[in-house]
Amino acid sequence: MAALELRHLRYLLAVAEHGSFTRAAEDLHISQPTLSQQVKQLERTVGVQLLDRTGRTVRLTDAGEVYVHHAQRALRDLAAAERAVLDVSDLSRGHLRLAATPTFTAYLIGPLVAELHARHPGITLDVKEMTQDRIASRLLADELDLGIAFHGAHPPGITATPLFTETLGLVVGAGPPAADRAEPLSPRDLGERQLALLSGDFATRGHIDTYFAAHGVRPRIAVESNSIQALAEIVQRTSLATVLPDAVTHDHPRLSPLRLSPALPARTVSLLRRENAYRSAAARAFTRLTRELVHSRGYPPA
Repeated sequence: MAALELRHLRYLLAVAEHGSFTRAAEDLHISQPTLSQQVKQLERTVGVQLLDRTGRTVRLTDAGEVYVHHAQRALRDLAAAERAVLDVSDLSRGHLRLAATPTFTAYLIGPLVAELHARHPGITLDVKEMTQDRIASRLLADELDLGIAFHGAHPPGITATPLFTETLGLVVGAGPPAADRAEPLSPRDLGERQLALLSGDFATRGHIDTYFAAHGVRPRIAVESNSIQALAEIVQRTSLATVLPDAVTHDHPRLSPLRLSPALPARTVSLLRRENAYRSAAARAFTRLTRELVHSRGYPPA
């Protein structure tokens, strides 16, 4: 039994429309014997007679009427699918599943989403905030398209593309005493201040703790929070200091940086994806946009 092909459906529809093999063959630009043979092949494949050839015009049988109804719908659906693929390719439609560690929701995700929506409003996004290890596991499970996290030891199957270097700094409310701004603070000086820091489930907090441990400092932690926005609000209203990415501080006129010597070590920010995963047009566009935005904002290169 011959396999059904799309041309069989198109040939049947043409004969049904014209009521004639001769006129249908002319319209399809094939020979009449070829058309007749192809339609007979279709009838053998489906196991019923689809055309009544006994009259002056060729007509659909009852079975042919039912078959053509479904064939027309199938061809319409296929044409719609082809248009949808073109729409996705030109970014008029699409969907992106994105996750980021909490640090980046404070200064990076908002501008990225705003820019993507401005350029490609037809792309919908599912944005989640989660820890770095969860991002990796969900990428591997094909539950995410992209993740934004820190460069480091990632599980096998994860590809990390460096984006920029994130620097951290000590931050207080705006308008610190002039003496605080004149000379950089040492780790020992920092150990004498009361601090508001991110909670221990943040990768950033681990980075800060490593800095303290390397310099033999036991920090005086007055407040812990799992929200960067909350820390910024607390520091603006109290005498507490905190440690935040410089990019967050630069976006808040009511926050003021204090110099540390030595400075906190910088970290590389990376875009994560699953190796060999299908890269949709939306994912490729977001990757390009991310590189452009990082460059336009002047973030230090990775």
